[in-house]
Amino acid sequence: MLKKFEMHYPIIQAPMAGVTTPKFVAACAEVGILGSIGAGYLDGEQTRNFIQEVKKLTQKPFAVNLFVQEEPRIDIDVLQKARMALQPYYDELGLSPVQSVMSNEVFEGQLQAVLDEQVAVCSFTFGIPSPEVIQRLKDKNIYVIGTATTLEEAIQVEQSGMDAVVLQGGEAGGHRGSFTNPMQLIAREDLLQHVVGNITIPIIVAGGIVSHEDVQRALAGGAQAVQIGTALLVADECEISPLYKKAILQSKPQQTTITYAFTGKAARGLTNHFTEHMKDAIVAPYPLQHHLTSTIRKESAAQGNPQYLSMWMGENSHLVQPGTVKSIIEKLV
Repeated sequence: MLKKFEMHYPIIQAPMAGVTTPKFVAACAEVGILGSIGAGYLDGEQTRNFIQEVKKLTQKPFAVNLFVQEEPRIDIDVLQKARMALQPYYDELGLSPVQSVMSNEVFEGQLQAVLDEQVAVCSFTFGIPSPEVIQRLKDKNIYVIGTATTLEEAIQVEQSGMDAVVLQGGEAGGHRGSFTNPMQLIAREDLLQHVVGNITIPIIVAGGIVSHEDVQRALAGGAQAVQIGTALLVADECEISPLYKKAILQSKPQQTTITYAFTGKAARGLTNHFTEHMKDAIVAPYPLQHHLTSTIRKESAAQGNPQYLSMWMGENSHLVQPGTVKSIIEKLV
């Protein structure tokens, strides 16, 4: 994997949809790790433009991550109740409720952009794409990576014909890559132990990796590489808001939570007013909830109010240190 993708270090920058920028992805690639575009929230044209911008900044290979699409079954009653649960937040921020939440069929456009631009690696979250999608990527010599949170999911990823798997430990920030029920939160090292010896494709370990010791244990335990998210969010080249960066750097142990409230999918982020008050609320399925809360998140960011923002971060966020991408990676290896 290292030689194939011109990597100096066995590290992949986590895709992190919504927070990656061309400058950040290129900076990661230039340092000698595999940079990744989180294209989950982009349409086909935006995905193509993003890829082209990264190519202008680096000659190194990089990855694009896509969300496996599932068309939500729209239950009007659930949708109405989800809207009502969000009404106090619309009111407080002076917003009109979001009316149109139909998801566009964007996956095909994203996939076509990846194929046309002949990106080196395409990874997937939220399940396994169809055999036809995997074959189309392989026909273009694109390396395909799946995401798993259990042994059962890892076996399914291998059986689908994908080239490698990211094992996402329960410590990981952001969306859970789970696609079997019930969702499980298995600690990173336990998950690696469960999976090693049961599959033959390369394993990439993710979830709360913030130190040299974490990286060494993963590699000694049978992983070919690690995937890093939160530790790189505080890099100088990462263009998230100062509010978000400050929240990570000032976070304390046990300050993250798993919430469905922002997007309808389970994700780990900083506990705040919104995650606490929406704990028992009815939530629309993904991606409907993501659309319903989009204006709340945007306005909260504009007002510099962290209480209604989705600030994804891993369980070990309190241990990360700021610096350049280069200095952060050098400390890890």
